[in-house]
Amino acid sequence: MGHHVRISSEDRRQQIIEVATSLFARQGFEGTTTRQIAESAEINEAIIFRHFSTKEELYWAVIEDQCRIRAGREKLEQALASGGDDEHVFMTIAREFLARDATLPRLLLFSALERHELSQRFFKVHVASYYEILGDYIRRRISEGGFREVDPILAARAFFGMLVYHFQVQELFGAKHFYNIGLEDTVKTFVNIWLKGMRP
Repeated sequence: MGHHVRISSEDRRQQIIEVATSLFARQGFEGTTTRQIAESAEINEAIIFRHFSTKEELYWAVIEDQCRIRAGREKLEQALASGGDDEHVFMTIAREFLARDATLPRLLLFSALERHELSQRFFKVHVASYYEILGDYIRRRISEGGFREVDPILAARAFFGMLVYHFQVQELFGAKHFYNIGLEDTVKTFVNIWLKGMRP
């Protein structure tokens, strides 16, 4: 059994997060018990609570860990600061977004349906900043005359909305099994539709 091996507190914490991630992403918050997590990690359940005072705290740590791995905000800021033209910038953002795996989207859908306060916290801490960062770029392009006068936050939401919904349809509803369209074609199509709608 693995639990005879002495590992550092930090490594143990990370191991619990990794085991919890795959179970939560598959079964949701309500559908996963700390006992199941302990069994999968081959540790005593008490060890989980030594690192995380509640199951909610562990779930939040899982979400934070996923966000750290993806570094989405940093990548978004890099794309916007790249100095490329609009098409290049938005294609970079879309490509990065659609090339992800489904772990974080699944966790977020579960939390939206089962654990509303976690979902709202996630939105405030992580998602809202995406709209603000993209909104600032759109606002600047409007003032330069490159985009027409529209609400920048709604325009940002419309852009991400295409990507989020496409990802859900393909990855979560399984459409990729009967409608498989390449990543580059998808990215180009969405960006061109959105940019045509944004140009004066």
